[in-house]
Amino acid sequence: MNGYLAQYEAKKTTAEGIAQQVKSGWVCGSDIGLSTPPGIIAALDQYIKEENLTDIYYHTLLDWLPMGAYREEYPGITGVSWFSGGFARKAVNQGIADVMPAYFRDMPSLIEAQERIDAIFLVVAPMDENGNFSTGPSASLSEALLKKAKRIYLEVNQYIPHSVTGPSVHISEVEALCENHVNLPDYPRPKLDEVSKQIASFIAEEIPDESVIQFGIGAIPDAVGQVLREKKDLGIHTEMLTESMVELIEAGAVTNEKKTLHRGQTVTSFAFGSKRVYDFIHENEAVTMLPIQYINDPSIIRQIPNFMSINSGLEIDFFGQVCAESLGTMHFSGTGGQVDFVRGAVLSPGGKSFLAFPSTARGGTVSRIKSILSPGSIVTTSKNDVNYIATEYGITNLRGKTLGQRTKALIGLAHPKFRDKLLFEAKKRNIII
Repeated sequence: MNGYLAQYEAKKTTAEGIAQQVKSGWVCGSDIGLSTPPGIIAALDQYIKEENLTDIYYHTLLDWLPMGAYREEYPGITGVSWFSGGFARKAVNQGIADVMPAYFRDMPSLIEAQERIDAIFLVVAPMDENGNFSTGPSASLSEALLKKAKRIYLEVNQYIPHSVTGPSVHISEVEALCENHVNLPDYPRPKLDEVSKQIASFIAEEIPDESVIQFGIGAIPDAVGQVLREKKDLGIHTEMLTESMVELIEAGAVTNEKKTLHRGQTVTSFAFGSKRVYDFIHENEAVTMLPIQYINDPSIIRQIPNFMSINSGLEIDFFGQVCAESLGTMHFSGTGGQVDFVRGAVLSPGGKSFLAFPSTARGGTVSRIKSILSPGSIVTTSKNDVNYIATEYGITNLRGKTLGQRTKALIGLAHPKFRDKLLFEAKKRNIII
């Protein structure tokens, strides 16, 4: 350990010291969510501005910081969003940032295919006795980034949970490190309204005991978690571990004992949102953190019987094409892992995929069920992949239904005040005679 401590002290500097090593033209990045280091980012933004560095690119996934890469007052650095949080979303729509289209499962291979990555910046838990740093709640892309990057910079934070099985970085691989012991962001859970609860109840009726579940981001998946507490012997295989999943484990609804893969283990790729989830991960041998190319691989998911995938959408057309990543031409988020799990769940014996959303948007003035998608909308889940669709007015399985049958079923899920208009459009297009 003494040898590792000597290396630690030799490589230890400040966030400003790390920032000063960055050069114009570098391509940089971090893993998902909490992997992005707030101390280094603040110092890097200041250094880039003061020294007039240029042509720096910073790749992010689910950004959570107001970093210079996504602010117009920092023209020397440009953000590239692989899945957008609020800061990247705004920057992309302002034309000051770029987007990387990708399925979540393909991101590690796309990182490998990049011409170069000059540096990665990661938040890690404190070094253990063997000289290793745990990447904590972020395992999605870390292995791929660590293999590709020319330089590895770490921000050590004592509040980062130590993941027993997740990626680790050895002190010998590190270019430089700093310490920044700050509390992790504790985001409030989505507010559950009556619409979300109603949709969740429809979905819960379709989920049998001993199912293996995956939840996406949003109020409806969270609501589903809250209504599954009476189920028995559920399992978890998910890209994101959520607070509602931790509650299901603590309530005894999730045991992971009926899973065919990773029996007894909660399997995930990252956690983001609450201290409760981070504490659950810390040194928990019943949590397996794995890279996203495995977690989201449909060929892996299909091997798990009764796999239930619950995700959200923004709108759907009569064919069943679902947009979950844009508002017309306006960028919103990204493809993420929705399609990965839709495809895997449909192929799973007894599996089901649910895409759920309120029937209306913009205070009830717009129907999310449409004759055609809003102009410019991106198709996230194709008409051939879609399975169950749910709103507060019911749930329907679109697989095996014709266009006419799909249209009638979807109109039945629309808000009543839009049904006559949707029926008129269907007849006008000769979909319903």
